[in-house]
Formats: sequence, structure tokens, C-alpha cells
Amino acid sequence: LRPFWECRNKHTLPDLPYDFGALEPVICREIMEVHHQKHHNAYVTNLNAAEEQLKEAVAKNDASKIIQLGSALKFNGGGHINHSIFWKNLSPDRSDPSAELKKLLDRDLQGLDNFKKEMKAAAVAVQGSGWAWLGYNKKTKALQVAACPNQDPLEATTGLVPLFGIDVWEHAYYLQYKNLRPNYVDAIWDVVNWKDVSERLAKAQ
Repeated sequence: LRPFWECRNKHTLPDLPYDFGALEPVICREIMEVHHQKHHNAYVTNLNAAEEQLKEAVAKNDASKIIQLGSALKFNGGGHINHSIFWKNLSPDRSDPSAELKKLLDRDLQGLDNFKKEMKAAAVAVQGSGWAWLGYNKKTKALQVAACPNQDPLEATTGLVPLFGIDVWEHAYYLQYKNLRPNYVDAIWDVVNWKDVSERLAKAQ
């Protein structure tokens, strides 16, 4: 058997499930194009490069280099994971939360409207760059709102399974909303793909 790092496939940039301009007027075409083609693409490129360096470091038994690569793997791997979820969390097509998701939102977060308030509070409170998340706690079987700094991935950081995320890095909104992050967070609910969020919950359970 070969070690896993010799068998791995390179990470690739996923296609958007809609056109760059499909989420207008909530998120403009220019933001979507730059966000996907430049930012997400850079995470994929840099993740592949870091994994190649890891492969070499492991082959050489270079413990110092392996440790050094940890931050690049976390940042770029997290960026790839987070954005791959984010694109599917959004859609130009209206949908509603499943009965199960609605039931858990009512039970754990006092309903959809209160959940939106909690997500907004978490998103606006992020200092600098990061993400606000709706996650599923497999131990308690409950929904939780959480925030992660930078590109730290939710599951690896908190143990929560990510269901829905709001990217509050400035590259996600600044071209359109300037410094008004709360306005961006308010607007994003019009393009949430509740079908995708509901399917993620079903898989997490």
C-alpha cells in the first residue's frame, strides 16, 4: 500500500452552480467573478502547493517543515472547504427550509427570524475577516450559531458540521456594500439556498 499523499488527487476549483450575475442585485457579478475566479482559485492553488511540499517533507522526515506547513494547510484548506460550501449555500431560486430544519430552528434557536438575528450578530461581531455559521452538533443533536476567524474551517475548529455560512471577508461584499457589513448580511437572506442547507442537515443527522 502506498501512503495517502502519493495517492491523492489534486484539489480543483468547483464550478459555480449558477452564472456570476445570477445573485444580483444581492451580490453583484463583479464580486462573484473575482471571489470565485481569483480568491477561491488562489486557495486551491496554494493548497495543492502546500500538499506537495508536505509530501516532500514527509518523505525527508523533515519534522520542522511539516510543522511549518500547518498554517498554510489550515488557511488554504479552510478557504477551499468554506467557499465550496458557500457557493452551494446560495441560489437565485427561492426555496424554503425543510420541515426538519424548521423544527430544529424552532427548538434550538427560537425560530427562523431569531436565527437570522443571531447569525447577523455573529457575522457583524467578527473582527477583521472570518465567517458566521449555522452548524449541527452531533453530540447534542442541536443547531448552533458560531463564528470562525480567517478561513478556519468550522468542523475542524469547533466539531460542528457546517450547514450554512456567511463569508464576512471584505472581498465578499466591499465592492458593493463598502463598510456596511450589516447591510450585506441583511441582503444575503434573499439568495439563501434552503434546499442545500436542509440537505446538509439530513446528511449530518
